[in-house]
Amino acid sequence: MTALIRELPRGTSGRVIVGISGSPGSGKSTLARALVRAIGPGAAYLPMDGFHLADEQLARQGLLERKGAPETFDAFGYARLLETLRVRPQHTIYAPDFDRRLEQPLAGVSAIEPRDDIIVTEGNYLLLPGEAWSAVRRQLDTSWHVVTESALRQQRLIARHEAFGKTPDAAREWVRTVDEPNARLIETREGAADRILDLTEWVPGPELV
Repeated sequence: MTALIRELPRGTSGRVIVGISGSPGSGKSTLARALVRAIGPGAAYLPMDGFHLADEQLARQGLLERKGAPETFDAFGYARLLETLRVRPQHTIYAPDFDRRLEQPLAGVSAIEPRDDIIVTEGNYLLLPGEAWSAVRRQLDTSWHVVTESALRQQRLIARHEAFGKTPDAAREWVRTVDEPNARLIETREGAADRILDLTEWVPGPELV
């Protein structure tokens, strides 16, 4: 897979931005991080989840129970950061991430350096229509959509929610009422991707190289 990235044509800045989309629990974050590790120096990871709105803002907008849905992200802010990265300014860009222990976005977690010429970004909604998400899509040199068998995805999600504090019943209910409706929306857009990858049986390993 890394060969596919290295062969992408470079823009005027010499930088390539790869976007990986997929439903919650599909393995997109695992794949993105594995790609960055396999590429090594010169590759950087940027998660869309850093652009979650904080709970205070979600509560103000009446969206706290919808946390994780498209409207609970700062998509325009995400697009603007990608646009800045594409220009490749000659200084460090500090990017946010999402802390699952706190269930909150955190500013300045990741540092993307001028020398980084491959940016791998991932998130649920990279392929959605609409002004903000289309602005995100325009910054990607290629888009990959990952799929994983539904029962496995849901099993992973329930385990994740339990690991970060939900009761088993609350975890299953959140998957049923929040994660799965979001997944159905995401899967309607797989046809917009440049490449579709089935990760159901994938385990990170040397095949990435």
